[in-house]
Amino acid sequence: MKQYDAIIIGLDKAGEKLAIELAKQKWSVAVIELPNDSFDIIRNDGFQLIEALYSKAQSRNTLKQESYENQAVFYQQAIIQLQQLLSSTRNKIQTELNSYPNITLYQGTFSFIAQDILKVYLPNNEEEIQGKEIFINIGSENITPAIDGINNSKHFFTATSLLLQNTLPKHLIIISDGNYGLEYASMYAAFGSKITIIISNDSFMPQVDKDISDCVQSIFQKNNIDIYLNSQPLSIQDSSDGVQLSFTNVHTSESQSIDGDAILAISGRKPISEDFNLFAVGVNTNENGYIITNNHLHTTLPHIWAMGDAVGESSNSNTAIDDCHIILNKLFGNEERTTEDRIPVPYTLLVVPPLAHIGITETEAEQKEYPFKVFRVVVSDTLRQTNGIMKAIINTDTGRIIGCTLFCDKANEVINLVNLAMKTELHYTYLQNFIFTHPSISEKLNLLFTIE
Repeated sequence: MKQYDAIIIGLDKAGEKLAIELAKQKWSVAVIELPNDSFDIIRNDGFQLIEALYSKAQSRNTLKQESYENQAVFYQQAIIQLQQLLSSTRNKIQTELNSYPNITLYQGTFSFIAQDILKVYLPNNEEEIQGKEIFINIGSENITPAIDGINNSKHFFTATSLLLQNTLPKHLIIISDGNYGLEYASMYAAFGSKITIIISNDSFMPQVDKDISDCVQSIFQKNNIDIYLNSQPLSIQDSSDGVQLSFTNVHTSESQSIDGDAILAISGRKPISEDFNLFAVGVNTNENGYIITNNHLHTTLPHIWAMGDAVGESSNSNTAIDDCHIILNKLFGNEERTTEDRIPVPYTLLVVPPLAHIGITETEAEQKEYPFKVFRVVVSDTLRQTNGIMKAIINTDTGRIIGCTLFCDKANEVINLVNLAMKTELHYTYLQNFIFTHPSISEKLNLLFTIE
């Protein structure tokens, strides 16, 4: 049996970083690359690549006027480049790890057979390996909703499989209540697909304030995206030239059907922890299957750690990489870093234009009865001929920013400036008076923190 100082289960950017840092400390490290480890690359790097191609097409003012055949060419180029990106990124990670003689890479699945022993299932054999410290960085998988006919349809796709198809759907039907569905809707609409979104909720984007959701919904509708609220899918049936979805309004019980040529069903993602015999060796999970950890990311066994998707964090790589920093600080630093340090954590919704948020919303401030005021400004996007919105919530007792939502070009970049101001507890007037580069989206923060 091979013995290692550390076993890292799951290879993404955070797993790669942790392996390299441990190797630099002269630890012997085993890394298990799981079959689902490409989702992080597909969602984050892939969406950025496709948005770049879309922006290029829009700058030529051609995409909206192009035929489906020409639109499909843009899409096919994006998918080919995405597949190349996936291959090159994985090869780069593997090459980097293989450059360290004290790192061993395994490609397969695993299960615990003891608290410090794993059985690794490789393509042609099985091996047992032992680790003094074990780091669980397992990802998550798509949840397929229980809809009659979904498993028999040739036109049903998951969040991952759809992005690896070379053909642009003419009409894409999306079943989703969450952010992933909106991201896909925005992206495929940008390439010219007709989009229909089926949402069971009675409101659009309930996690943000209504003025924000109204703005997003307005832009979606301008981009040929139909939205059905209060709608419950009933069945999926393939036809001679596509697929038909039947659904009902949960309030009126009225039934409808829509014909398309592809259906994307996104009911969120779930941890894959139940597949690996964790509970049998004493690693506890919560009712949703996520691994329970303390604020230093120890599980219920002190030598086993968990990070990223395994503990219920976002599939974005930012918190997983911060998990890596917390673990390294605990092992080799002053042990002061914890998961509580990073609150609040910003997030980005990869729609066009992007939406970014940090802290609390105006609705949450009202519910908590905070003393607050709201800054709000409309932002024009002349390239896409749409209006976005920037909004900030200020604690009137302290003058500090307690929440901010940006729905505009480069929102995913600009939110980091607001995040920095919040984390350093700056008065909002610091951003109001700050001299940004010109021209830039960032300088609109001067205006945002002036207009109530």
